[in-house]
Amino acid sequence: MIAYNGSGPYCYTHCLRMMLGPYAPDPAVVETLTGSPFGVQLVGGETPFFDPFGWDPELGLAAAVTALGWTCERECGGTADEALDRLRAACARGPVLAGPLDLGLLTYRPGTPVADGGDHYVVVLAADADTVLLHDPQGHPYATLPAREFAAAWRGASIAYLDEPFVLRTGFVRVREVAVADALRGSLPAAAQWLAGRPDLPVPPGTLGGAEALYGLAEAVARGLAPHVRTLLASFAVRVGARRLDDAAGCLAGLGLDEAARIAGRQAASVGALQYPLVAGNDRALAAGLRELAPTYPELGRELGRALVG
Repeated sequence: MIAYNGSGPYCYTHCLRMMLGPYAPDPAVVETLTGSPFGVQLVGGETPFFDPFGWDPELGLAAAVTALGWTCERECGGTADEALDRLRAACARGPVLAGPLDLGLLTYRPGTPVADGGDHYVVVLAADADTVLLHDPQGHPYATLPAREFAAAWRGASIAYLDEPFVLRTGFVRVREVAVADALRGSLPAAAQWLAGRPDLPVPPGTLGGAEALYGLAEAVARGLAPHVRTLLASFAVRVGARRLDDAAGCLAGLGLDEAARIAGRQAASVGALQYPLVAGNDRALAAGLRELAPTYPELGRELGRALVG
């Protein structure tokens, strides 16, 4: 198999790499360090994501920053005016990682504004009284937005996992040198824990994780998949899930964990193969693919557990 290389919705990973500059490892490494490949969840028993039970990008970013030997300052909350003042002050010192934001309210993007456009991250380069200048890693370098419109997106009102609005990260400092292999090896216990389940994390009622999530999603497909769920899977969840697993497979192989890499690679291919039946409306094949994929998550968890003991 050849590793995937191309575009994809890795917004927080690309933003973090921009902030780390020449010290940033490959996107595959950063994404794997966030923990995102190591699970699947059906939030509220309805909304599917190919990331672990209870996981969200805020947890993932914090894990990757620490694993790579960096620290940063995270600020949030307040009114829109206070947040914009905070952003302007931070930009005077350097670029700022901002998010999550509502992707559908970033109105330089064609087709916006739309309600509940999904979560997104950007790097803000400059901000004054009227305008925000930013790099949007989803294909919009040096985009500009009126400050008030940026604040509306930055509030993130539709983002379920966001506790407080106007999150920014700045002041990135490298406190220790960490080799890529050491960072990845050090992240394996967390990966195994994600695959085993994290009952300590708050999740909406009815949320399922791992194999149960996929069996639950297969049942939803058999009953008739809601249009918004099909759109989410076809436009985002499947393609990012397949890439995450492909990247994790490469990282595991680089550590010499050949069997774990083989399982993750098989998962990547299985998730990617869901795309056509999703779009074509072949729900029989879609449900079958989900059921076939389900046992691979505990399988990967067992293999990582053996690797850690060994």
